[in-house]
Amino acid sequence: MLAAERKRLILEYVRNHNSATVSTLALEFNVHEATIRRDLTEIEQEGLLRRTHGGVVMEHWTDGEPSFDERSLQSTDEKSRIGKFAASLVQDGDHIIIDSGTTTLHIAKHLINHANLTVVTNDINIASELKDAQGVKVILTGGELYPSSYMLNGMLTDYALKSLHVVKAFIGTPALHPQHGLMHPEAQLVATKQGMIKAAREIIVVTDHRKLGKLSLHTVAPPTSIHALITGSEAEDSELQVFQDNGFTVHIV
Repeated sequence: MLAAERKRLILEYVRNHNSATVSTLALEFNVHEATIRRDLTEIEQEGLLRRTHGGVVMEHWTDGEPSFDERSLQSTDEKSRIGKFAASLVQDGDHIIIDSGTTTLHIAKHLINHANLTVVTNDINIASELKDAQGVKVILTGGELYPSSYMLNGMLTDYALKSLHVVKAFIGTPALHPQHGLMHPEAQLVATKQGMIKAAREIIVVTDHRKLGKLSLHTVAPPTSIHALITGSEAEDSELQVFQDNGFTVHIV
């Protein structure tokens, strides 16, 4: 079998199975593992697959997000665990940023008993969640309201963030890639996330397992900008290992 034909069949096999190990592919195509590794390297360079420990997975793209209400019904138990753990990293007296999103909303739910805490957010739901918390000062960034997500965004939001300095920023995302970092399909939302990242000493990405390994059109921040990732135990061990190999501190809840 010619190398080009074998690579086409490898791609088809992985597409059908979503992932494969080097040993499995070597048996499937009756070639040495070194041959498979060489094929996988070439296919990865074409951006069609992504290498993992001992194997390969399909690259999946995110081209958009459902509405807030739709997303709020997805992975709710996982998002609750992520939110609870993220909130445990917040100390009384901290100044923090909480990005808009359904996962980040669960962080706010676990902050209502904190004291002398300042929360900056661009999310109407997060502000509402904390409105009766006696020890929490809430600062809304202002900006244009996106009705489908309860998010504030745009020039006024970005302007407000430029004047702020906080200890931690909790950032949500529809796509997080181990090599390319924090990504997003919508250009108009990138600047605000970058403003949050610039304003914070420590960047913590919170996302459920379905967003891991995803690619999207725009890079928000490289992996080196991210200090920690919090995700659910639903994530595959091999997927998490790739993030760790690329320098991420990963908290699994």
